[in-house]
Amino acid sequence: MRRLEVSSEGEKFRADLVEVPRPEPAAGEVLVEVAASGVNRADLSQIAGHYPAPPGEPTSLGLELSGRVVGSGEPVCALVAGGGHAEFASVPEGQILPIPSAVELVDAAAIPEAWLTAYLNLVFEAGLQRGGRALIHAGASGVGLAAIQAARFLGAHVAATTRSTSKLDALSEAGADLAIDASSGSFVEAIEGAWGRGAVDVVLDPVGAETLAGDLAVLATGGRIVFIATMSGPRARLDLGALMARRARVIGSTLRSRPRSEKARLVERFRAEILPGFSSGALRPTIDSVYPAGRAAAAFERMARNENAGKILIDWAHG
Repeated sequence: MRRLEVSSEGEKFRADLVEVPRPEPAAGEVLVEVAASGVNRADLSQIAGHYPAPPGEPTSLGLELSGRVVGSGEPVCALVAGGGHAEFASVPEGQILPIPSAVELVDAAAIPEAWLTAYLNLVFEAGLQRGGRALIHAGASGVGLAAIQAARFLGAHVAATTRSTSKLDALSEAGADLAIDASSGSFVEAIEGAWGRGAVDVVLDPVGAETLAGDLAVLATGGRIVFIATMSGPRARLDLGALMARRARVIGSTLRSRPRSEKARLVERFRAEILPGFSSGALRPTIDSVYPAGRAAAAFERMARNENAGKILIDWAHG
């Protein structure tokens, strides 16, 4: 089978399709013939040498996929901790989702990592409630657009930010009540002007140092900030007085490093509470672009330049 091996020099990427043996599923795993795999910013970090696979997991790239189970032909999508950017992948049984009837096989690769990350952090970590208010930073990313839709589906109000004016429409189309251009003004002022002071219950933040002070400024009493990445840097000054005055919590969260048993519980609950929304048409995966496997380097370059609004996919069926 073929597997992607990717390296980078600046903003240029080289993606080679390398022949390797098919993986042999271990106990509790199934072999999936991959139709498509999702490109994630975590891939860029791993290529740069900053985000190794957890112990015992495949060390090659790729955190989500769609395809058919070898033997049964069942169409599935799945979360993996590595090895997704290949023609075949071994997938833990507890991390498999059936593909909703309204979603195409290739498009389903946009669901597992983005939507499970959004659900994990909005619901499990931050306890977002119906009628609550959420702020989603980097709202035009795959996770961001999933989080906007998921929060609205759960009955919350949503503000979302982007630093690209051209991506504002994507935030609104996903359901954001407030679509904020953070490059042209303060997101704090925009939120306070629309919702008043101290109005946000949950912040989902992949930006990091640059947004922490503003996140605290808009938080309601008892609010929660969940950091899932550090795109603007990992070190920030924290106003402990503001944190205490709001009785707030700052939470750090990752998905990839969690044990399989925990991921299986997350997938089971997501399957019951969120997945039906795709079949009904209330939810949809947001696809930015699809690249054949032979042009995968362009997919990674598009993400590195932050040009995408939604998920970038690699199509293995037409590679």
